[in-house]
Order: sequence, then structure tokens, then C-alpha cells
Amino acid sequence: MLPKERKIFCMNNIASVGLNKFRKGYELTENLNEAAGILVRSADMKNTDFPENLRAIARAGAGVNNIPIEKCSENGIVVFNTPGANANSVKELVLAGLLIASRDIYGGIKWVKDNADNSDIAKLTEKAKKNFAGHEIYGKTLGVIGLGAIGVRVANAAVSLGMNVLGYDPYLSLKSAWLLSPVIKHADTPEEVYAASDFITIHVPAMDSTKHMINSEALSKMKHGVKILNFARDVLVDEDVLEEKLKSGDVEKYISDFPNSLSVKLQNAIVLPHLGASTEEAEDNCAIMAAIQLQDYLDNGNITNSVNYPETNAGICDTEARVAILHRNIPNMLSQITSFFGKNGLNIENLLNKAKGQYAYTLLDISHKMPDDTAERLKEIDGVLRVRRVKENN
Repeated sequence: MLPKERKIFCMNNIASVGLNKFRKGYELTENLNEAAGILVRSADMKNTDFPENLRAIARAGAGVNNIPIEKCSENGIVVFNTPGANANSVKELVLAGLLIASRDIYGGIKWVKDNADNSDIAKLTEKAKKNFAGHEIYGKTLGVIGLGAIGVRVANAAVSLGMNVLGYDPYLSLKSAWLLSPVIKHADTPEEVYAASDFITIHVPAMDSTKHMINSEALSKMKHGVKILNFARDVLVDEDVLEEKLKSGDVEKYISDFPNSLSVKLQNAIVLPHLGASTEEAEDNCAIMAAIQLQDYLDNGNITNSVNYPETNAGICDTEARVAILHRNIPNMLSQITSFFGKNGLNIENLLNKAKGQYAYTLLDISHKMPDDTAERLKEIDGVLRVRRVKENN
């Protein structure tokens, strides 16, 4: 059987090295209504009307706060992201942020530009440079909150630079634990990090539970003169409260990668124009990962790095047919699904059933040709959100 032809809609410019990963039979479309999949970076999709044919959205990046996850889940649309693809790019900028926070590099550069027309600038420099003296990061303590793909890299790099590193992550994965340098100390609470750190860098996702995690209470437990780095999301820090702490010197520097109407005016803050993942290498890596994950789902029903549906991999289908069922994670679903196939004389050769929060996913390989109305009849089961006839060898 020839692979199905599919159309992909790009909501942002996606690196061609990623688009080239799609097999023959895939093509880009400028008409969202005919797309089976969407590739997106930062475009705001919260008010997007999704066409009935849309099966999946792949975000070429880690954050998905620009995508309406609940709406997608309820419509059986799988949302992918690309964790780790831009991790090195962000890590390198965080290291630059550490140096910017400890040495007045920005002030020094500005002074040179302001005095560029002075013929005595060389002589003036020797007198002026004392105004931009800072501190070395060697021997200082860096607190890393969140030890995912980026946080682990930052922590390990800081160790290599001679810093003492204290990490906190209650959800530390086995993979991250293996990658983490053994000299990094583990904190049991964020308060331990606040009390001990000269620098604090945040690497957690933006969720309701993490919004304003750096708030008045957290700031009150930090060292006087602490330097805070935020290369994750601006909403993690209560910048209204931070404003007073920066004025008083309780927080010496705030380095953020997220300009907004408040952050750009904060005293003793340096705000970058969201450069964390803005390297050619990171954009290529994210585009490649997003395209591969999207195609594997559309062609085979496999799910890798989805934020709303569970990780599921049945490989390539070599039976007569494969069907994918996206449904609610409620009792008796699996028995109803298998009963349907049994009653219709359809032998199940392989079955995977996984759940993630409120939603679940069942992938079945069938040894007989399915009736034409299989999908419609399966949708009649209460709790089924979407049925896909992924592959049929007929």
C-alpha cells in the first residue's frame, strides 16, 4: 500500500532542514483547513479554529503556552514539543547571563560607546574602568531550580567554571539524574536554594502551579544582593514585587530573556529579546525533532514527546490494519474497545493502552480488513474523542 499523502501547515518559518525530513507524499499547504498537521514555533494559537481534519500540532521548541492544550485534548489533537532540542543554546545564554550579572559588562560597553568621539578615550578608560568592576563567579554558589534538559546542562557547566551548585527538582527524571555531575548538591526544598545561593537560575515550565513562584515570600528568604536569572518564562517571577527588591538592593541584578512592559523598565535589570533558543543550531534541531515526531504519529500512530497524550510506540504496522483511539482515561474503556473488535470478528494482534492524566490512547494492530464504518461506530462509545484509521493494507 502506498503511504497516504498528507498536508502540513506552518504557522511560523520552520527551518528547511526539518521540513526536508518529511517523506515523499507530504507537502506544505497555505490552507489551514486542509492540514493534517501543524508546525509552529511562537505563533499564538489560542484563538485558532482547528479544522476537523487536523490530527496533530508539533511545537518546534519546549514551551507550549501559545497552544490551547485543553482544547486540543478534547478534540483528540495530539500536541508535541521538542524538549532538549534547544537546551545547549539556552545553556550558553544562561552562562552569558551569569557573567553579565556578576561583571558590569553592559555598563562598560555603554560607557565606551558614549565616549567613542573623545580623543582621550584610552586615558579616560584607565580612570573609568573602576566604575564597572564586578565579581568573579568562581567559588560562588549557583542555585538551579528545575533540572530538566536545560537545568542539568547549566548546572554541569557551572561546576566546570568552578562554582558550587545546589539543585532543586522534586520531579527529577532518571535520565537527568544520570547526566547530573556527582558534585552537585541536591536541595530538598526551594528554600534551601534561596538561603544559600549567590545566583539563582530558573528552569521550570510555565504552569498555574509555577506562576509567580519567585514571589514576595521567596524573595524574602534569599541572600541580600542575590542575582536572579530567568531564561524560562517571565510569569515565573512576580516582577511587581521584584521591582522594589531591585531598588533596595536586596536583589542586585535581574537578567531576563522576556521583555514586557514592566521588565524593560526595571532598575538594575538587563532584559534580552528572547534570544535563548535563537541560534541556527537550535532552530534546526527543533525543526528536525518536530517533523520526525509529527510524521511518525501521522504515519504510524506513535506518540513521542506529547504534552497531552501518553508516550506510545508500536513501531511500523505490518498487519492488515492499525487503528488509533484517543479517549478519556475512565474505567471500562479498554473492555468496550476490545469487545467491539471481538463482536465484529476482528482479531487484535497487538494492543497498546496508555494514559496521561485525564486522557488515554489505545493503539491496535488488526489482522483483518476493518468495516468501512469502524471509526464511526467506535466514536459512539462514551468517552471516545477521536478514532484514526492509521494504516490499512488493502
